[in-house]
Amino acid sequence: MILLSLAAGLVFGIGLIVSAMVDPAKVLGFLDIAGDWDPSLALVMGGAILVTAPAFALARRMGAPLLAPRFEWPTRRDIDARLIGGAALFGIGWGLVGLCPGPALAALGFVPGEVLVFVAAMLAGMGLFHLVGTPRAKAPETGRALAGEASVDA
Repeated sequence: MILLSLAAGLVFGIGLIVSAMVDPAKVLGFLDIAGDWDPSLALVMGGAILVTAPAFALARRMGAPLLAPRFEWPTRRDIDARLIGGAALFGIGWGLVGLCPGPALAALGFVPGEVLVFVAAMLAGMGLFHLVGTPRAKAPETGRALAGEASVDA
């Protein structure tokens, strides 16, 4: 299982490198729609959708994943202030720096000095949220934290 996880991570990281998602200048060029816009990352995202959509359709028809006892599908569909705030914070960070978490970790191997500050700030923010973040509601039927949320049971 560990080797399969490592292989999946390596394929993901190589994809980020090949698509130039680890280059903040490339990402910022994609986000600069009013200036010198670089649409090439739209092709990367479109390619990802072309692969992911059929894979999700197939996964929905499967009884269980190949390497786990069950799928962990999100159950919440509501939009709340935490979702909007988190999405806005993510978008602002992406727009200012040109990196998101996955590409930032992959970029550490190429330009560690430039990316290290971002990764340190990202980890500090995650730690701060873990310490002071308010827990979300629990699913009424199980008492477990809803999919995608960390459990905060005492």
